[in-house]
Amino acid sequence: MKPTLPQGTRDFLPETVYKRNFIFQIIRSQFELFGFEPLETPAFENLETLMGKYGDEGDKLIFKILNNGLERVEKHQQANEDFQKVLQGKNVKGITERALKYDLTIPFARFVAMNKNQLNMPFKRYQIQPVWRADRPQRGRYREFTQCDADIVGSDSLINEIELLQIYINVFQHLKIPVQICINNRKVLAALALKCGGIHLLTDITLAIDKLDKIGLNQVVEELKRKQLSDDAISTIQQYLSFHQNNTNNFLLLSQIETLFSNIDIATKGIKELRFLFNYFQNIQFDVTLARGLNYYTGTIIEVKPLDIQMGSIGGGGRYNDLTGLFDVPNVPGVGISFGVDRIYDVMEEKNLFPPHIHHSAQVLLINFDNQYLNKNLEILSFLREHHIACELYPDSIKFDKQMKYANKKNVAFVILIGEDELKNNKVSIKNFATGKQQSVSKEDLISILEPIANK
Repeated sequence: MKPTLPQGTRDFLPETVYKRNFIFQIIRSQFELFGFEPLETPAFENLETLMGKYGDEGDKLIFKILNNGLERVEKHQQANEDFQKVLQGKNVKGITERALKYDLTIPFARFVAMNKNQLNMPFKRYQIQPVWRADRPQRGRYREFTQCDADIVGSDSLINEIELLQIYINVFQHLKIPVQICINNRKVLAALALKCGGIHLLTDITLAIDKLDKIGLNQVVEELKRKQLSDDAISTIQQYLSFHQNNTNNFLLLSQIETLFSNIDIATKGIKELRFLFNYFQNIQFDVTLARGLNYYTGTIIEVKPLDIQMGSIGGGGRYNDLTGLFDVPNVPGVGISFGVDRIYDVMEEKNLFPPHIHHSAQVLLINFDNQYLNKNLEILSFLREHHIACELYPDSIKFDKQMKYANKKNVAFVILIGEDELKNNKVSIKNFATGKQQSVSKEDLISILEPIANK
């Protein structure tokens, strides 16, 4: 049988893993610099934990896990009937009761709901784990991918939004990725729904305008017509979207929105929150089209897009002031952001942004001439590792050229040679792979030569 990968998944070779770890390290260091603590949750959750939390479109992308025991003959008849229900989009406990997690936010909300009384509030956590979505694979979109989230629960202060926006700015500066950070507020979008006829229209409106960049205004209007919105409502939405097309000044945009939604209290609250954030940041953009389709957002919503490259968002998040209410634990405010590491990696590859020499595991290779030098080689290996210098001994005494080719492919900085002369003089020969310079030194002198690469 020819081996294959499931569609939408990837193997990661060492070079890729080093580069991904470079991204993880920068994100993790910023999370911890801002006082966030690590958390992990299971790869799968009870299906009822996830379903109904992401809207109809999101629910369709949840990977469900079949129950054990379906192979039992006595269950075949019932299983066939239940499978038909599952294929119709229904959930049947006899078939599936668990699912791979779609994101890190809902499992985090479940965790907070279960552990609220033990957590020191406000609780700041970060989480770096894979998630799964039954999406159509394409460039920058995979069925298994890694999210890096930071969330703060137990506080409704907008200082939290300031902190999270600053993390975005810091991380992308360190990664040297030029980005546009856009924000909106779900209260403003709720006001739009109210002006168009009622809050029940919010999901239909946000799902449509969130596609503006992809399908254009005419198609957005057609979608709104299919949702049976009135002509007056569609006209209001077009006026709202026109502000974005004609102006990029954040405070002027807010004034236009304020005029459109005069006397709608929830709009006044959202605009006040946006003004507060724009007073602290000149490098973020008010985007009236930003909606983020997830139903649980209640305030600030954020999206990060790379500049000068065709790629979807590489980060996003927002405020969700009653997410734990989904699990009967109300009144726990929260806000969070997420980094799309897989897309960030693709951007950095395409723009050649990775450092030329990302750290590799082995920095030194000991050449294997013969087993008669094995004891000395093992002695040097142990000595170097005691000084935290990553090294390895080539396991077979094959031709010197082949061992050097191996060293070159592994991108090691130095090779060490121990032969008859070195053994007799109690020395080792060390060769700098970059310069070709070779010298004979004592074991102790090796450390002064190699410590600089150990500390990189």
